[in-house]
Amino acid sequence: MIFRSLGAVVLLLGSLTAPTTAASAEKATCDYYVSPTGGDRADGSAQRPWKSIEQARDQLRAKKKHQKCDIVVNVKTGDYVVDKTITFTEADSGENGHKITYRSADGPGKARLLGAKPLTGWQKYNDTIYKTKVDRNFYTLFEDGKRATTARYPNRTSDDLWSPYLFSVTPEAEYQAVHNWLFFDAKDIPKEWDADFDKNAQMVVWSGGSWSWFSDTVPLGGADFRKNFFTLNHDARFTLVNSRSGSRYFLQNTLRFLDQPGEYYFDFANSEVYYWPKGSIDKVMAPTVKTIISLAGSSPDRRVQNLAFDGLQLQYSDFVDWYRYAWNAPGDSGYEHKYPIYDRQIEMPRNRFGMITVTNSRDIDLTRLHLSDSGFTGVFLLFANERVKVSDSLLDNLGGDGIKVEGGYPGEGDISGHHTITNNYIYHVGELVPGDAAGIELMSTGNNTVSNIVVKHSARYGISLEVRPEIKNEDNYARNNKFSYIRLEETGLDSGDMGAFYTYGVHNVEPHPIDNYVTQMVIGDVINDPAGQMPDSGTRGVHMDAGGCGFAISNVEVGKVSDDKYQAYKCNEVTNANWADGFDTSKMEYDKIGVTSAFPYPIPS
Repeated sequence: MIFRSLGAVVLLLGSLTAPTTAASAEKATCDYYVSPTGGDRADGSAQRPWKSIEQARDQLRAKKKHQKCDIVVNVKTGDYVVDKTITFTEADSGENGHKITYRSADGPGKARLLGAKPLTGWQKYNDTIYKTKVDRNFYTLFEDGKRATTARYPNRTSDDLWSPYLFSVTPEAEYQAVHNWLFFDAKDIPKEWDADFDKNAQMVVWSGGSWSWFSDTVPLGGADFRKNFFTLNHDARFTLVNSRSGSRYFLQNTLRFLDQPGEYYFDFANSEVYYWPKGSIDKVMAPTVKTIISLAGSSPDRRVQNLAFDGLQLQYSDFVDWYRYAWNAPGDSGYEHKYPIYDRQIEMPRNRFGMITVTNSRDIDLTRLHLSDSGFTGVFLLFANERVKVSDSLLDNLGGDGIKVEGGYPGEGDISGHHTITNNYIYHVGELVPGDAAGIELMSTGNNTVSNIVVKHSARYGISLEVRPEIKNEDNYARNNKFSYIRLEETGLDSGDMGAFYTYGVHNVEPHPIDNYVTQMVIGDVINDPAGQMPDSGTRGVHMDAGGCGFAISNVEVGKVSDDKYQAYKCNEVTNANWADGFDTSKMEYDKIGVTSAFPYPIPS
């Protein structure tokens, strides 16, 4: 370990002590090292580096008891396979006003934490498909750094799109309100499937009939080919037909569907995976964890704090066996709340995770990161978090949201806020969960700054801010948020009744004080995929849903849409927007919109 300060170099032995020289203008810094070639008995010096971030974390718990310098853990270039989530608690916090930083020592993206391992032992199943035995279940797969497709029917038209879909049909009247039987058109499903229905099969469905708001991924329990319906093992979010349409769906994870390169099938009963590679079978990676880094204080009163992660690349994480957004009815969480309706607005506990998951924290910096190929959300800030910074980072190929901030239940304490989300490029959102996917989703959280953001290629939203319309103003925490210098491109690709910039239930009750601000935003065309036959109402640039009041919106430009460029009640202040007469392009600061020249990664193409 090396101790460095301005004007003095002091070698330390044992615990961390202060320099004996006079205090300088620059904080003293203590350096440790991690390397793929590190050892179990190393001391963390440049000459004898530790072998993993976990080892560094454990060693520092003892060494930082009387911390008198900022600690920097220099993680050297290389791949670090993560078999188990790397967890930091309050015991790992920076102390005495000092920070602990884990950084990629050789530049952004050089130190890679991989939440996956290569699959081996492949044998030929036929001329094109391989199979192998596995020791764990997983719910997404990758080949050579790209996500594979779970074998599906009908086949997708493009790796970039979710369509095409089949449509459920209207059954007899008594079955129209069910959430767990999907009736199919007999001409869509071949009769020969009846003889050997695959119990590994799953369905991805936009439940609710014509509504294209949420998508469910649900294992199938069986099929009745006399009455033409599938049984879902778990209730879908909504019923599966409405007065306007059936629900869009496709089937997946059956061996008979494995009919083109880049698809895989998981036989869970026999612990076997089948794969048709696009290139080399030796480059197939299977996830080991859902979360790579967890920052979790034990309670809101005992927070993990004063930690930073800089320049690390996190690649690959897992999804879940079934997914539905939120509980279906108020009070379904099983806990008493002031607003039980909020059970319908937040993730169920089983789905509260990201590639990086943060809860019960304060003063956490996530900077210059590259997060890619997540099974679900990239960065998930859950419940009690204060002053978290996510900046200068690239997030791409995300199973769910890019960055999600989920505060607590309304009326029970304002526990999440004062976050800074700036200079981030978020690319390909909602690959596994197209329903409700957003580049950035803020829920029940306030006093946040969101600036210099690009979100490109999202199944649904670019940025959303949500509470619920039933919440009284005094219990609404989604206040004093500032959005500026935003570019949203290729949003709403697989959904309808949406806006690239979206709010829900914010200040729905009069009066509508102005306390959220949006300025300098460019929204590209918001046109969904025509092959998907999306049955819902159209796409919008800015959609202030279920009220969506109390916003000052200025200097906003929206491209082509299939509905209105702006939809809202008359409860916001709008100046210089291109959906109104008199739009003045000279007031747009186009050169400042999007990520800045300081962004450390190449822009995805």
